[in-house]
Amino acid sequence: MGRIIMDAFAAEFTGTSLMMAMGCGVVANVVLNKTKGHGGGWIVITTGWALGVFIGVVVAGPHSGAHLNPAVSIGLAAAGYFDWALIPKYASAQLLGAMFGSGIMWVMYKDHFDATPDPGLKSAPFATAPAIRNLPINLFSEIIGTSVLIIVILYATEPELGDGTPIGLGALGALPVAFLVWVIGLSMGGTTGYAINPARDLGPRIMHSLLPLSGKGKSDWPYAWVPIAGPVIGALIAAGIFLVLDAGDLV
Repeated sequence: MGRIIMDAFAAEFTGTSLMMAMGCGVVANVVLNKTKGHGGGWIVITTGWALGVFIGVVVAGPHSGAHLNPAVSIGLAAAGYFDWALIPKYASAQLLGAMFGSGIMWVMYKDHFDATPDPGLKSAPFATAPAIRNLPINLFSEIIGTSVLIIVILYATEPELGDGTPIGLGALGALPVAFLVWVIGLSMGGTTGYAINPARDLGPRIMHSLLPLSGKGKSDWPYAWVPIAGPVIGALIAAGIFLVLDAGDLV
């Protein structure tokens, strides 16, 4: 059989959908009532998210570089490694993929959503929320977590892959990037749930607001700007640090 060749939009959509189905799915498995994984805890959630990223990178990496995250696309563009003009294409695919993946999760766990009366637990598989609501600190957490993600990508990869595929998470390799996301979640995820990805939060939050979830409560739109602005700011800071340090190496 011949290898399926996807364009960048299809690759980002498919990779992000798979990542989100796994990531949102592990949260649903841990927090919703009557699941086999109920009460599994933070280690299970962070591991599931890391391996979800692994899956997305394996699929999208050869075709788009596997950004799977608008903050990755923005950070790479700010560092001069990606075309700014391609960001709308990548970001729209990532957002739609995040919506689709979280929708798959909802269908799969619908009975368990129905069996869970707590509105907070119903929203947890979709969007992030702060453990302690302190917006400046919540924003800082998302900035720092994303900065770590982007700076490692920039220092661990070359400007593009050998065949001209754009740089992205895939340039690290699927397993290293899974460990990177895992350690960010373990070390820095306890404050906000480490969105570190605007599409990862916004797409499922939109789905939470649209889907017929009984007793779901509000989608907390007043907080939604934090997991969007924080990762974008963090990506730009990481790119700036990289450019300054990289320029210093050339002196």
